Amino acid sequence: MLRNKCMVFVIGAAVMMCSATAFAGDLSKQPGIVKMEFIFDKAPFEQCHASTIVETKKGLVAAWFGGKAESNPDVGIWLSRRKGKSWSEPIEVANGVQHDKKRYPCWNPALFQPKKGPLLLFYKVGPSPSSWWGMLMTSKNGGKTWSLPRRLPEDILGPVKNKPIQLSDGVLLCGSSTEHKGWRVHFERTGDLGKTWEFIPPINDGKEFGAIQPTLLKYKDGRIQALCRSGQGRITKSWSSDSGKTWSKMVATSLPNPNAGIDGVTLADGRQLLVYNHTTDGRSPLNVVVSKDGKVWKAALVLEDEPGEYSYPAVIQTRDGKVHTTYTWKRRKVKHVVLDPSKLVLRDIVDGKWPK
Repeated sequence: MLRNKCMVFVIGAAVMMCSATAFAGDLSKQPGIVKMEFIFDKAPFEQCHASTIVETKKGLVAAWFGGKAESNPDVGIWLSRRKGKSWSEPIEVANGVQHDKKRYPCWNPALFQPKKGPLLLFYKVGPSPSSWWGMLMTSKNGGKTWSLPRRLPEDILGPVKNKPIQLSDGVLLCGSSTEHKGWRVHFERTGDLGKTWEFIPPINDGKEFGAIQPTLLKYKDGRIQALCRSGQGRITKSWSSDSGKTWSKMVATSLPNPNAGIDGVTLADGRQLLVYNHTTDGRSPLNVVVSKDGKVWKAALVLEDEPGEYSYPAVIQTRDGKVHTTYTWKRRKVKHVVLDPSKLVLRDIVDGKWPK
C-alpha cells in the first residue's frame, strides 16, 4: 500500500509543500537500509526520548533519558551497549538527585568518543530547559563503568543535544543553545576534554529565528556548517570559516522542520547526511537526505511514516563505513537503524515535496 502524507505551509509569500511521501511497501526494503531493530523491547521506565549513539573500540554504545515522562523528577540517563548481535539490558547511569529530598529530571545525553581519551557522556539536569545545567561523566572501558558526574562551569551546557565534532587541533566544538531569553544558538569549545571552556556568544537574536540544538557538519575546505531546529517551520543554517569562533548570519534552508530535533554527520566520502522530520506538522514522517554542498539536499530514505512520534534522531558513521541512527519511537522505545550510504538512491526534492 502506498502511504502518502502531504501538507502545505507558508513562509513570507512562498507556498511550499512540506511533508514526505512514503515508500510504497516495506520501509526496511528501501535501498541502503541494512537493519532496523529496537534497542530494547521492555524497560523499567514508561517513556524515553533524546537518544545518542557512539562507536568505541569495544563497540556501539547508546544512551537516552527515561522515566515516567519528560520533565518528571524520576527521569534519568539510561544506557545500553552493543554486545555481539544484541544490545545489553538498559541500565541507569546518571540521575538528578541533589540530596535525599530533592531530585531533578535529566535531559538530552550526548555521547562522544574523542581520538584520545575516555568516552564522554554530556547531559543536562534541572527542572526545565530554561534552567537546566550541564553535566559530564567519563568512561575508560567503553561505557561499562563511569566516573562520578561533574557539573560543568556556569553558563556552559556542553553539547545541548547533538554530538560535538573534534577539530584537527583536538578541540571539541559543541553546538549548544539556551531557551530562557528566546531560543538562541551558541557554541562552546574545549581543548582539554571538558576541563576548561571557551564560550562563543549566541549567533541569533531569538526573534527572526527561534533556533536551538545545532548539528555540526565539516567540509573539505575547512568550513563548518551548523544546521538548527527552529520554530519557524524551517531548518536554519549558519557557517563558520574559523573553527567555530565566528559565524555567518542565520538563514533558513529549503528543508522543513516541525520544531523538532535533527542530527547530521559528515560521511567519509565528504557528503553530508541529515536525519529529520520532513514536515512542519507533527513528528512523522522521519526522513534521511544527503548533500554534497550543504545547500542542495536530495531525498534518500523514509525511516518512519505511520502516525505517531518518530523524532530526535542521532546519527554517526562507524569505521566500517556504515551509518547508524537511533531515534525516539512513540516515546516508548529507541529504534536503531543501520544504513549503507553507498547504496542510497537519491532523488530530487522539488518545491519542498518529498518524491514518491
